[in-house]
Order: sequence, then structure tokens, then C-alpha cells
Amino acid sequence: MQSLKSAHVKDYMSGRLVTFGPDTDVLDAIHQLVQHGIAGAPVVDDHGNIVGMLSELDCMKVALSAGYHGEMGGPVSDYMSVGVVTVDAEMSIIDLAQQFLESGFRRYPVVVDNRLIGQISRRDVLKALGQLAVS
Repeated sequence: MQSLKSAHVKDYMSGRLVTFGPDTDVLDAIHQLVQHGIAGAPVVDDHGNIVGMLSELDCMKVALSAGYHGEMGGPVSDYMSVGVVTVDAEMSIIDLAQQFLESGFRRYPVVVDNRLIGQISRRDVLKALGQLAVS
């Protein structure tokens, strides 16, 4: 039986993600975000390394650019946020819960050697708590 102290991020993360490449057209990316009903997605290079995140807020820059400059679109790399905070797959769920409390973030990309392998959300931590409480 696993305890909350021994549970790791990799045990509760989601491995099925929508991702974009830096060269993806931002309008195509926005369409995918809307189609999948998600608020953002990681941006990865050809090797699977995370290089940024594209959020709904980042996409507002597209609307402003179109409104002010008449320019619509461009590559995701022009709009994404860089310096993404990630968590390691081996991080404990307890440490992650603390990090969520301190950061206010809703989700983190999960990496192994900077390669994106999944994502974990606050809801995933709550699922872990619920599953381990009944074990």
C-alpha cells in the first residue's frame, strides 16, 4: 500500500497532452486550445524539450496585435511564455502540494531531463489524496 509521502508526480500525472512546436501557427494553436477546451499547452522542440507555454493570456496578444497593427497570426514562439516552471517526475506529491500552495499555479509540466513527459494539476493531487485515503 502506497502512502501519500511515498507517492510521486509520475504516479498521478497525465501523459496525454496537446503540445505545440515553436513554429506552429498561433491561429492553429488557438483553434486547438478552443477545440480541446484547455487553457494552455506546452511548446516543445523537435527533441521533446520544453521551450515555452502558450496560454489563453498569451493568445490575447494575438488579438491586440490584430486590433492595433492589423497583423494576425505568426509562429507560437512569438507569443509563448518562456522560463516555464516545471516539476520532476520523481517529485513527491507532498512537495508538489506545497509548491502549488506557494505558487498559485493550476498545473505544471512534468519533465525528465527537461523532456516533457506529462502534466500534473491541482486536481491530480486531490485525486492522489482521495485514492490513497481509501487504500
